[in-house]
Amino acid sequence: MTDSAVLKSFIDGGWKDCASGRRIEVDDPSTGKIVSLVAEAGVEDVDLAVAAAHRVFRERILVDMHPYDRGRLLFHVADALEARGGEIAVTVCMDTGKAIDVAREEVGTAVRYLRYYAGLADKLEGRSIPRGAHLVDYTLRSPFGVSAQIVPWNFPLELTARSLACAIATGNSVVIKSPDLAPLSGLEIARACETAGLPAGAVNILTGYGHTTGQALIQHRDVRHIVFTGSMATGRTVLKTAADRIVPCIMELGGKSAGIIYADADIDCVVEAVRSGSFLNAGQNCNAFSRLLVDSKIADEVLERVKSCVEGLSVGPGRDNCDITPLISKKQRDNVERACENAIAQGARVVTGGSALRDRSGYFMAGTLFADVAPSSELFQTETFGPVLAVTPFDDPSNAVELANGTEQGLAAGVFTKDLDRALWTADQLWAGQIYINGWFVGGVETPFGGVKQSGYGREKGQEALDGYVQTRNVGIKLSQPRSSPSQAGAMRRHTL
Repeated sequence: MTDSAVLKSFIDGGWKDCASGRRIEVDDPSTGKIVSLVAEAGVEDVDLAVAAAHRVFRERILVDMHPYDRGRLLFHVADALEARGGEIAVTVCMDTGKAIDVAREEVGTAVRYLRYYAGLADKLEGRSIPRGAHLVDYTLRSPFGVSAQIVPWNFPLELTARSLACAIATGNSVVIKSPDLAPLSGLEIARACETAGLPAGAVNILTGYGHTTGQALIQHRDVRHIVFTGSMATGRTVLKTAADRIVPCIMELGGKSAGIIYADADIDCVVEAVRSGSFLNAGQNCNAFSRLLVDSKIADEVLERVKSCVEGLSVGPGRDNCDITPLISKKQRDNVERACENAIAQGARVVTGGSALRDRSGYFMAGTLFADVAPSSELFQTETFGPVLAVTPFDDPSNAVELANGTEQGLAAGVFTKDLDRALWTADQLWAGQIYINGWFVGGVETPFGGVKQSGYGREKGQEALDGYVQTRNVGIKLSQPRSSPSQAGAMRRHTL
């Protein structure tokens, strides 16, 4: 490919090649073939992007803009994205390997995030605080400044839109590091921002690696806010860097989400939840349905039904709308296969699948179901991020909750039962940031999402997300004279006349 074909970073309102001239090869996970080259941003490029974003904040371009007008900018970005939705979905499919219908849904979700937070931009309010006749006191909800955002590769378009929208709605400027494994989607957001006419420097999107570009970004002295979605291991590294400069963070980290299947559950409902919750996007979802905890009285029936479901799922390229699409990379596929091998070594029983599909191009893994998974095993405790479901029986509700809560993660959880009292009791007992009842992925753009325990802190999605992008400041005014009562004011007017 020629230099003219290289996709560049979006910095200060324009497209700029990296200072080093280095390139990142982007492959299609369905074929393993190189489909694009992007510029590998380095420290100099990070400096340019942060300087542009810091200038926008320092000059109060977004801060002093009417919140309604910040919202209008986001509406324009959404319109630009939607106008090219079909073309962008094809890019997302090639970039991530996901099914084309799922890619179309991702475009739609990105548009919804932008419009949702556009509508909330002028609704984030402070308050007045009564403090007596001598004082007027109120609060301000103020932006942090430059928000550095590191986006994962599993849903790069919608997650870029999500955090960008929150930042712009609240008056922050943004520097985003797109994932090196799926950098094309974020650049589509940059094109939409360019089309929408956002002020130069308000949004900057870099392509590069986490250990270089990402590290330079989060440790930059002018970054005042960090948003990170990714693994717990990388999250710890980000937090250590942020701690050195005392920079506030929003952290959405890994999960190992369990669904509790009670004896009275609708098994058809369970099977459908497994189909989407465990195998959508090849299981590469932070809140994937990865542990199925089932009442021992119905364990055999559920296992047989789920096995039939998994074996009936098609495996193939996203462009063909297959049920199980490729893993994002060869490394990720091999990691998932290694996790399956370790599970077998630790006593789990393979019901179906368990190995990579090396007889085809691309990074495919068979849909995999394990039974008799011990609570102490790696498969039960550690995020796999692949099309793998672990089944463990339980004896009573307390045992089920204990098993569900028995990991260091707490991102999502589920309950399947026809008994509403039992469902609500279980939801109250589960230590997870989002809980689904009789379904999976029940949340939406409007519902707060985030983890507890080592799955992170802060909330994305919903109105609650905006709280993480502002800091409360207080203004107190001491009056030279106390405010007068109406009777006192009237007497003063009569005296003056």
